Amino acid sequence: MHKRSFTRSIYLSKERGYNDMTIDSFIKSVQDIMRQDAGVDGDAQRISQLVWMLFLKVYDAKEAEWEIFEEDYRSIIPEDLRWRNWAEDEEGMTGDELVEFVNERLFKELKDLTVDETTDKRALIVKSVFEDSYNYMKSGTLLRQVINKLNELDFEDYEDRHAINDMYETILRDLQSAGNAGEYYTPRVLTDFIIEMLNPQIGERIADFACGTGGFLVSSLKHLEKQIDTVEDRRIVQSSLFGIEKKPLPHLLCMTNMLLHDIDSPDILRDNSLSTNVRDYTEKDKYDVVAMNPPFGGVEEDGILINFPTEFRTSETADLFMTLIMYRLKETGRAGVILPDGFLFGDDNAKLAIKKKLLSEFNLHTIVRLPNGVFAPYTSISTNVLFFDKSKPTEKIDYYQVPLPEGLKNGFTKTRPLKTEHLQGVKDWWHNRDKEDKNAYSVTVEEIEESNYNLDIKNPNNGSEGKEYSLNELLTIMRDKSNNIHRLLGEISEALKGVEE
Repeated sequence: MHKRSFTRSIYLSKERGYNDMTIDSFIKSVQDIMRQDAGVDGDAQRISQLVWMLFLKVYDAKEAEWEIFEEDYRSIIPEDLRWRNWAEDEEGMTGDELVEFVNERLFKELKDLTVDETTDKRALIVKSVFEDSYNYMKSGTLLRQVINKLNELDFEDYEDRHAINDMYETILRDLQSAGNAGEYYTPRVLTDFIIEMLNPQIGERIADFACGTGGFLVSSLKHLEKQIDTVEDRRIVQSSLFGIEKKPLPHLLCMTNMLLHDIDSPDILRDNSLSTNVRDYTEKDKYDVVAMNPPFGGVEEDGILINFPTEFRTSETADLFMTLIMYRLKETGRAGVILPDGFLFGDDNAKLAIKKKLLSEFNLHTIVRLPNGVFAPYTSISTNVLFFDKSKPTEKIDYYQVPLPEGLKNGFTKTRPLKTEHLQGVKDWWHNRDKEDKNAYSVTVEEIEESNYNLDIKNPNNGSEGKEYSLNELLTIMRDKSNNIHRLLGEISEALKGVEE
């Protein structure tokens, strides 16, 4: 098969409406090969295995570009370890020879690349990616088959790259079903919506301090590209995005994602954002726009907590990230942050202190309440998007309850996910808040303070929404109803006996 035939087939089939099916079938064919290998266990490992190979292929394509436009370009990768020299020949190494080469040469040497302060940042990417990557495949024959499938992809022109971006997005979307790996992926519909509402501009610095696979950064890039008019604009955009990711798999996914979107030197650190003392941040460490889906439900070690003032110390990861954001937002900055319901109604000392700081020093102008199932099947936890800026203290909060579409009673599912059209109502309301909308309502900061900073305000316009009960309350109600039923049955039985007599 000629290497251009796959992407051509995507674009021919796209006209007939089969684009997604072609991409999905290609990924499935690669994963079916991996499933035959005894060393690869589960979807997360299959994704990790696929992406380090895809990274090397993408990086090799980028190097081909840099060699054309830069006369003095020199690759940091040893010549015989470059993708073009060991992987592109479909009749090349295979079997035990290939596995030994990958494990004993490729990985070891790329992990041990010598770098210093003078090393090209583009070269640093390779070392940072391979320091925590692994080759899980044990069969060199199957590994060769996967490599040959990847060589059907081509990066030579815009349309091909667009198709490969679609394929990569499908890979990332699969993370939602890949066990705990689902925490690294935020549905693109949601990242696009949040970035559209934040409306970053060329020249502004944009950050995600737990960037996962880079969804918010890609959405920001797509938003900024519409504003690019000059070469200088493009140069500015290239250096406007910043991310930090703690774990190796999403870091690898994010770096590859950035390269696929033509960010030649992604500023994505492999680190824990919470490991720096928030008191040490200066103006140069602050950002115009912060968009995040902080990991929630996680627990941080005691050594991390000392990086925060005493009143904000908590083991809950999402709460610490909220504090971090407030310390790293510029005076004119704005943020969009996804948080679970637990942050809204939580009343422990740290949560209360965080919410008091948020309302007194920032303008928490909007809370968008998302329906159940937005992150299905990874989690069913109810979530919200908090939009705030540093323009003034909060005076009132506008809420918008995104309704479930007709036919979905219990929330979105894997087969019926959140789509762009489901957010059209909140988009229309956003720019015209005076217009009556049954899904919108407002609460003053005084009311929030009187309720002990409970932000979990239900929609008063929804008359069908009843009281929410705890598990113990529900059990008590069920027990009482059961006792009443037994009592009534006894009375009926006694009455019937009287009639018979």
